[in-house]
Amino acid sequence: MQPAYRIETERTVLRCWQPGDAPLLSAAIEASLEHLKAWMPWAAGEPRSLDERVGLLRTFRAAFDKDEEYVYGIFNRDERAVIGGTGLHRRDEGNCLEIGYWIHVDFIGRGLATEISAALTKMAFEIHGVDWVEIRCDPNNIRSASVPRKLGYTLEATLRKRRITPLGKVEGTMIWSLFADEFPDSPSPGAKIRAFDVLGREMGIVSPTGG
Repeated sequence: MQPAYRIETERTVLRCWQPGDAPLLSAAIEASLEHLKAWMPWAAGEPRSLDERVGLLRTFRAAFDKDEEYVYGIFNRDERAVIGGTGLHRRDEGNCLEIGYWIHVDFIGRGLATEISAALTKMAFEIHGVDWVEIRCDPNNIRSASVPRKLGYTLEATLRKRRITPLGKVEGTMIWSLFADEFPDSPSPGAKIRAFDVLGREMGIVSPTGG
């Protein structure tokens, strides 16, 4: 089944990035950059010029259209502001998708990462038909680690000294997973979402949704 190009959660809109979103994204990253540098490897390449941002979003859109990975912007409900970024990323092994996320510094602590990750967990199993979903995070990022825990994921392992942060520190990586047979008993099937394909047609979701 084709992917959802737009997903509406209770408080946000997730949609495939468009090149024209570059100014909104740049503003969100600029406002959050000091916060992001502690956790996001890509923040080491910031700030980018507007033209560089356009090129990056074109790359995201191309990968989305080719079913290579699905990178979404997180917008407020009227889509006038970017409040983060997320995505479903293919891993090298197995029929798996990994959820990644970052939230604008002004919106952290409101449960948005959990709301968004529940929506994408639901999409990964019900639309993409994966065998399992992973979430990876820095062990020191308490807020981020709470997201998979709340959604019923299991901590598989904490890999030590496996990556270098944008601030030059050597840190580990926590690997959380949720398998298809565990999904029905997790909180994510109850996520109230609506999903739409590239033509704006609403997609069928197996479990109950909100209007």
